[in-house]
Amino acid sequence: MDFGLKDKVALVTGAARGIGKAEALALAAEGCAIAINDIDAAAAERTVGELREAGTRAVACIGDVSEPEGAEKVVRQAAAELGGLAILVNNAGAGGRHLGAMAEDMQIEDFDIILRTHLRSTFLCSKYAVPLMRERGFGRVVNTSSMNVTGGGRPGVTNYSAAKAGVIGFTRTLAKEVGAGGITVNAIAPGYVETELIAGFSPEKRQVITGQNPLGRFCQPDEVGALIAFLCSEQAAFINGALICMDGGKRDFHWEEA
Repeated sequence: MDFGLKDKVALVTGAARGIGKAEALALAAEGCAIAINDIDAAAAERTVGELREAGTRAVACIGDVSEPEGAEKVVRQAAAELGGLAILVNNAGAGGRHLGAMAEDMQIEDFDIILRTHLRSTFLCSKYAVPLMRERGFGRVVNTSSMNVTGGGRPGVTNYSAAKAGVIGFTRTLAKEVGAGGITVNAIAPGYVETELIAGFSPEKRQVITGQNPLGRFCQPDEVGALIAFLCSEQAAFINGALICMDGGKRDFHWEEA
């Protein structure tokens, strides 16, 4: 199926590796020119190199999109170097040491960092990208939420749950604001995706998680990429303000066992 994306310019944030990279590769396979954003310049350049070797027009846009100056710079660089901007995939985020504490013990800095990298970056990049899309009468914004919200959350990640729930609210409202300009805004809520992060899980933890899923496995990065490509396509032009769960059908994990 031709998704009608040939030569459209896409900016994917947090795309040097993992889910973001898979999303960029999927859009490139549909003929998009790709702007890879990340704060890891070396990793971003490697991904750009892979894309160029495959014949894709690609640039690295290095910057912290959770800050106004960084987000504006990245969006404007992508548009200037590739010729406009039609697609924005908000995938940037953080985790690791900022997660794991109960709310009463959580450092305020850790709460703020997660809200900033996941939610504020989504707002900022959208803020600067939407006017460029409106100029051309076409745009696709896809935001990344999480199964952690649709599944009710788990202890120790109130900051992450709050950020990803905020992404859903932001998505649904922005969709109403910009739809008349030919721009759609949607969100995805992935479950566990087989990335570098999952590779670090113990065999026991992997077994518990996959054992609770009706499909008995993890989501694959290219499956997320395929969904992104569809949501950015002409065929998805009437999907707006939607949240699409990509969790294999399991939304009531026994988190304490995983």
